[in-house]
Amino acid sequence: MEIIRVEGGHAIGGTVHVSGAKNSALKLMAATILAPGKTTLQNVPNISDVHVMGKVLKGIGATIEVVDEHTLDIDTTNVDSWEAPYELVAKMRASTAVMGPLLGRFGRAKIAMPGGCNLGARKIDMHILGLEALGVEFDTAHGYINAQAPNGLTGTTVTLEFASVGATENLIMAAVRATGTTIIDNAAREPEIVDLANMLNEMGAKIVGAGTPVVQIEGVEELHPVTHRVIGDRIEAGTFIVAGALMGNEDGVTVTGFSPIHLGMVLKKLELMGIECERVEDGVRVHRAERIKPVDIQTLPFPGFPTDMQAQVMVLSALADGSSVITENIFENRFMFASELVRMGADIRIESHHAMIHGVDGFSGAQVTSPDLRGGAALVVAGLVADAVTEVSAIHHIKRGYERFVEKLQGLGAHVEHATVPDPVED
Repeated sequence: MEIIRVEGGHAIGGTVHVSGAKNSALKLMAATILAPGKTTLQNVPNISDVHVMGKVLKGIGATIEVVDEHTLDIDTTNVDSWEAPYELVAKMRASTAVMGPLLGRFGRAKIAMPGGCNLGARKIDMHILGLEALGVEFDTAHGYINAQAPNGLTGTTVTLEFASVGATENLIMAAVRATGTTIIDNAAREPEIVDLANMLNEMGAKIVGAGTPVVQIEGVEELHPVTHRVIGDRIEAGTFIVAGALMGNEDGVTVTGFSPIHLGMVLKKLELMGIECERVEDGVRVHRAERIKPVDIQTLPFPGFPTDMQAQVMVLSALADGSSVITENIFENRFMFASELVRMGADIRIESHHAMIHGVDGFSGAQVTSPDLRGGAALVVAGLVADAVTEVSAIHHIKRGYERFVEKLQGLGAHVEHATVPDPVED
């Protein structure tokens, strides 16, 4: 069994460069289906979720050439299937992003029900309701979603009940090939959606308003391949910023390769906690000279506080001088991480979707298990400040979204390494 072993108590410093955004790259890869030919994606993170999405695309007939570690040539000329195989989609919920482009290109799609992190229900009702408004008919049976638009896709106005990122992305990718104009009201506003819209517009789409609550898409007859660079990963950046806030040396930690605007609410909350976040070119320099102050946080869709940063900031809150409350409004099972942090000495009580956190003086190294992608990374970060050694298992979760996570921490001076230990004895 592979683990990450962290020896705590060592200050870190220097500069770390983040990879391309996981949540953007996966959707951009799916969008290549809409433009037959060879699209080149640059700044693609070399992570397991990208590998899975690559297999999904290959499974429907695309060819992928790895130009270098972070550049992919994706040729969708010969895509001749509209079925995403179960064994791949079940591994990763983002695989459902191929539904919109398959409908846009073929008017049909067959997608396995999504998997991914253990964060609770993966309801895609809003995807289905929105696409139904465009003329798509659905049949859900035997673990698959069968979708087809017998009379073609027709533009209309769709109002989302919740600003769902996935539903907004699928609707945009289907609507670019619909007849007429589609308006998405209460659309998600995340930077990754803006990145997707930018690439589609480069391909010939006519999308206005991405990044605002109202997105308008005028359907076009065809799209063409392009070369596009993936934006930097704001969540990876936020994770390293938290690490710097915990254990940064006198000079602090500089995190580059992303736009600080994409982390606006996170940086605001960190500054309220007494952490200095200096905006620099293409990133942030983080430094802390005082005890962490408590602050209350609630996760909300962008530009609110991202659910993907909740676990990392809980690590900070657990060491604050006072009590904090974190309210999770996006995923009901996101607090599974808290019980692992309690094993390291944190004082956290969960009540429904609220976490009451009473700051402690320090953490103790322990054996802990990654409950999901962000929780796993947060446990490694917690290990940086713990006494003795922390061993984090189930690190396949971390590999889904962080490229060379251990090596990047080592580059900052952290005493962290990959290690192999015997598998636990089963009863």
